[in-house]
Amino acid sequence: MRASIEVADIFRTAGPAYRAAHAGHLTLQQLKVMSAIEHCRTAALGGHVEACEDCGHWRIAYNSCRNRHCPKCQGAAARTWLAEREADLLPVGYFHVVFTLPAEVADIAFHNKAAVYDLLFKAASETMLTIAADPKHLGARIGITAVLHTWGSAMTHHPHVHMIVPGGGISPDGSRWISSRPAFLLPVRVLGKLFRRLFLSRLVALHDDAGRLAFFGAIAHLAERRAFLRHLSPIRKKRWVVYAKAPFAGPEAVLAYLSRYTHRVAVSNSRLIRLDESGVTFRYKDYRREGADRQQLMTLAADEFIRRFLLHVLPRGFHRIRHCGLLAGSARKASLALARELLNVAAPSDDDTMDEPDNFEPDNFRPPCPCCGGRMIVIEVFERWRQPRGPPHDSPSTGRSTP
Repeated sequence: MRASIEVADIFRTAGPAYRAAHAGHLTLQQLKVMSAIEHCRTAALGGHVEACEDCGHWRIAYNSCRNRHCPKCQGAAARTWLAEREADLLPVGYFHVVFTLPAEVADIAFHNKAAVYDLLFKAASETMLTIAADPKHLGARIGITAVLHTWGSAMTHHPHVHMIVPGGGISPDGSRWISSRPAFLLPVRVLGKLFRRLFLSRLVALHDDAGRLAFFGAIAHLAERRAFLRHLSPIRKKRWVVYAKAPFAGPEAVLAYLSRYTHRVAVSNSRLIRLDESGVTFRYKDYRREGADRQQLMTLAADEFIRRFLLHVLPRGFHRIRHCGLLAGSARKASLALARELLNVAAPSDDDTMDEPDNFEPDNFRPPCPCCGGRMIVIEVFERWRQPRGPPHDSPSTGRSTP
């Protein structure tokens, strides 16, 4: 069922004025995201007409924009990605670990997204792999699936990385599987200290490498090295928070959790309440409150809502989902095969890996007829910016759906 309002409605209503007011200050990527979301599932992208084989009911289905920032397109993208990842799951507990940048660094990251977000990924993953390999802790090679989020619940800029990590790893000599403790993976204080050291040392190296970092507005003075080091000095002494949650309740819970995190965008359509002259009202979580009071409503002017949404547009080609350790690239299949052998579990058969989870919908999935539950078939395809023809007058159609 369509949400009462969508991000697309806000962009269509307030987007033209916002683009005019901020002409020259929006990146090409931000403009492309706005255009894609505005046109998603409209005649601008083309589509097709479906008709029921039994009762003749027909409806129009417009094409999706498939932009990774579009709230409407992420459900199908998540299901496709999860179907591919299902075969990677091991029969062990999985932990959720979060690495967050302090506010002083988040300001720098905002103007240097590609460089600093990449550094966040690399410092966080190296921290996990290093501490896990230490015999004083786990003493094993672990696998990591990492996902970048850049927002808080109120769409403010809050860059952090979520990691899903199996509860254990392969010993250095490859002879055995080393399991973590039931509710404990690695010490978060140790992780935080190493993460802070790795990140800050490499951030300074980026600054020293001429042209790698840019500074504008209130932080323009940080282009000077001494000012940059003074800015970082207080956070060298602060504790950098690393969050680790107890393991999930099995592979199914891991998949369900991943589906919520891997393809999430700054705000989902389901959180939007209304759009009126006072602005955009949406639900958010106030983490300073407990219980039912945590869910709060916020109203922002439409321009401010759009500004906050566009804060989270990623640089072109930037990978927001990455795999490290046992799950990295070319070594993944061999590492997973060895892990299953050491855990004494059978590898999934080719038939199993081809099976789709119960809630997976292929790209050509069409919901059944709303009138009789019959199978819908495509009777016409129309190109971008073309409106579909109406059915013939002698059509047995019993119902009509409007765009």
